Formats: sequence, structure tokens, C-alpha cells
Amino acid sequence: MCELLALSSSRPARLTFSLHTLAARGGLLGRSHDGWGVAFYEGRDVALFREPRPAADSALVNFLQTQGPATGLAISHIRHATRGEVSLANTQPFVRLLGGRSHVFAHNGDLPGIDCAVPVDRAASRAVGQTDSELAFCALLARLSTLWLEGRAPPLERRLSVLAAFAAELRALGPANFLYADGDALFAHGDRRLQHNGRSEPPGLWIRQRNCPPDAAASDQDAGVVVHTDGTSVVWVASVPLTDDPWQPLASGELVAIRDGRILTGDSTTSAPAGAARADHAV
Repeated sequence: MCELLALSSSRPARLTFSLHTLAARGGLLGRSHDGWGVAFYEGRDVALFREPRPAADSALVNFLQTQGPATGLAISHIRHATRGEVSLANTQPFVRLLGGRSHVFAHNGDLPGIDCAVPVDRAASRAVGQTDSELAFCALLARLSTLWLEGRAPPLERRLSVLAAFAAELRALGPANFLYADGDALFAHGDRRLQHNGRSEPPGLWIRQRNCPPDAAASDQDAGVVVHTDGTSVVWVASVPLTDDPWQPLASGELVAIRDGRILTGDSTTSAPAGAARADHAV
């Protein structure tokens, strides 16, 4: 299956081992060898790197590990093709402009029937490729578009409500693990994925948070991220735990919002109404 990775940090950080670990799963350790991509945020815009080829032997991945930009928010994806040819157009993450910001989306899972089940305003946002994941992204942006008419970030609660309702529609079609960012916050939705026992079941995403004390050393590398450890907060979200440290699984239907390395709030859409708040994670 596809592999997802996201980073949110209170200070600029650089992906190193995390990207390498994800890349190894894209062709060496796993079956995901049909493309890879990573989006690094800088303010409202992103630097996007993608290739429709295995990440494990990519010279560009090796370059980004040592020379990639420092960022406070990044989303990466390793593709295992199930719909659409192996091509750049079908390689995630996908990026679209809305409300004066670059919005980024990456999805893991199959969504059969999404063409009919989830209406897409094709006049507003057209898919470039043939994947169900890109169709889902276009449909999501259509739902969010009215919130961004004023050009500034809408209230977090309103965005969470739209995302929670949309995620519930996707889960009815198939596995719907996704990462979405709008330049202000990162949103992670966990569902189910193919496990080692051969069954499709939760967890589909794992999350970990690290808070560095203000008097820590100048810099450190943790889970493949070079960070300043003097008071930096970092959150990782990944399809599988990347280290032996404690990671917390997301339940099926669990949606969390993250900003600047801190988990703000979350919602379990399988057990609570859309938009209902829950306690912050302590990972």
C-alpha cells in the first residue's frame, strides 16, 4: 500500500532519515515503487518534488536528505499504483491553490465508486491525472472553497467540521487515510490499511509528538528530522511508526489538527458528531 508521512514543527526542521525510511519502503522494504513526492511549505507556498519512479534508488531523494529545505510543515507520499498509470500526473502529494495559499493532499487507500458517490465541481477544480485520490482532493477543495472567500484562514472548527463530514463519506467507499494541509494547519485522518495479518483494519496512521526543553542542546536528529532542540515542538504522522519510540495509533475515523508542532484538537467521527472536540494527544 501507499505510505504517508507528515512533519509539523514549531521551528524550521529538515527531513533526513524519515524521508530515507519512507523511501526504503518505496521499492526495497515494501511494494510501493510507483512514485514518490514531498511538499515543503514556506509560508503560504510549497516547494514540490515528485518522481514517477521508485524512491528507494532516487538520486533526488538522496539530494533532499542533505540539501532539502528546512520547513515547519511537510507532507510526503510513496505510491503503490492501484488506479491510473505510473506517471507524474498521478504522483502524490497533489497541490492546488485556494484562498491565496497552496493546499496539499496525500491519500492512502482505494475509493471505488468515488466518481459517482462524491460529487466534484469539475468547473472549479479539474483532476490532472486519473487517480481516485486526486478526485477526492478536488471534491474536498470544492467543499472548503466557500470558507476561503475572504482569503484568510477560516476558523479551525469550521475546517474540522467540513473535513470530518467529508472523511466519513470517503470511509464509506474504502480506506481513507489522508494528510491535508492549507499552509496554516496540518490535518491527519486515520482509517484502516492492510496489516501484516492480511486484513484491512485500523490503524491506518500513527502519530508522535516531541517537546524539547528550552535548555536542551543546540540541535538534534530524531526520527530522521534535524531540529533545533531549544524549546522546539515536533509532530510526526506516518503510515507506520518510524522509530522504536512510543507512537500513538489513530482510530478509524479519528481526525486531528496540528499546527507548529502541537496537536490542537481532534475529532473521532465514528463515535462523536462532526466537529466535536476531544482531549489533546499526549504522545
